[in-house]
Amino acid sequence: MAIATTNPATGETVREFDSLTQQELEDRIQRSWDTFQSYRDTTFEQRSGWMRAAADILDAETDRLAELATLEMGKTFAAAKAEVAKCALGCRWYADHAPEHLADTPWDPADAPENAKVFTRWQPLGPVLAIMPWNFPYWQVFRFLCPALMAGNTGLLKHASNVPQVALAIEDVLVRAGFPEGVFQTLLIGSSMIESMVDDDRVRAVTLTGSEPAGREVGGLAGKNVKTSVLELGGSDPFIVMPSADLDATADAAVASRTLNNGQSCINAKRIIVHEQVADEFQRLLVEKMEALKVGDPMAEDTDLGPMSGPQGLEELDKQVQDSVAAGAKLLTGGKPLGGKGNFYPPSVLADIPKSAPAYYEELFGPVALFFRAKDIDEAIAIANDSSFGLGGSAWTQDAGEAERFANEVESGMIYINKITASTPEVPFGGAKNSGYGRELASFGTHSFVNAKTVWMQ
Repeated sequence: MAIATTNPATGETVREFDSLTQQELEDRIQRSWDTFQSYRDTTFEQRSGWMRAAADILDAETDRLAELATLEMGKTFAAAKAEVAKCALGCRWYADHAPEHLADTPWDPADAPENAKVFTRWQPLGPVLAIMPWNFPYWQVFRFLCPALMAGNTGLLKHASNVPQVALAIEDVLVRAGFPEGVFQTLLIGSSMIESMVDDDRVRAVTLTGSEPAGREVGGLAGKNVKTSVLELGGSDPFIVMPSADLDATADAAVASRTLNNGQSCINAKRIIVHEQVADEFQRLLVEKMEALKVGDPMAEDTDLGPMSGPQGLEELDKQVQDSVAAGAKLLTGGKPLGGKGNFYPPSVLADIPKSAPAYYEELFGPVALFFRAKDIDEAIAIANDSSFGLGGSAWTQDAGEAERFANEVESGMIYINKITASTPEVPFGGAKNSGYGRELASFGTHSFVNAKTVWMQ
């Protein structure tokens, strides 16, 4: 895939970039390694100051940065501005909290033999390779870099090839914020260069957000090299609706979650699982609200849904829908590319989905909701868990007993009750099963790329 900015709303290639040569990549890795030797000794006060300065730049240049995201991957301008604002929030949150996360952790003297002083010291690992996707081109990177850089690591970003200008803009923001040269570098390279980087002894850890196949490959390479890795992969999140839920408000939440980021988010509500007592009414509301969304120019204020990021994703989604219909699924609305310029797919709903259909077991990465009926809470949980994925999910109920069962029994890294699944600095983020391993954000993010060193002082 070429490293290029191609406007998904028009199909126009705006700008192309040359990949780094092998020697240029070697120079960047060495710079990261050399910089780490001194950066690791900077103080939390220094790192926090640079992180807050980065937040100030993000706030001051929100519109410019958001326009780049909209241009390169098609999210609405309003959504892009919100994403940049979240990055600023992340910078400030880690500037405030990472020093506490990374302070020596003492152990109770009563638990230490021979009256020793025992504590854990959190020390950085070194250069961390981040392989990041295009769907949240700023936030996916910042939710890694904020805790990693606050911990004293350096960062090497291999971003998706369709968002090169966003990737370069992130490095520029950090440099202007005062981070020493070499602390964070964007690498405009193709995926063919990733293996050699993971194999490189100077690269001490790797994190990837992306597809399950990519995660298996990179995780395997990291394992072969005995390196720390964090994988955040695909999801087919359940959205469970019980009879006690406010149906109209919950339908609004279902539509908002399913179409977030033009339907291209790992934590979209993809499988809408509804108790049969309210299934007919909820299905009617879901279809009605999906059909009311306006699809169009992502820069327009009144646009609800912009284009998908590329023609390949559009074609893959449409094939999944058509193959599912051929297998017996019922198309309630949408289900066909809009045609003309750009990668536009309408808000769509599939129901009565048999297990033989791709929509039952694959992740649909676009604005297609999958509707399931459950006779009771047991069947709702069974349907939710009948997936190889286990990233997040949400359940909507006013019954405390039902909420407790969902919290305990849904097989996922996250479960939100009466709230859309979210990614925010304050709480841990990550999945189970084939959705990956490790955790980002909160104190988990700070501790993802450090050596938890036991210190015993007699």
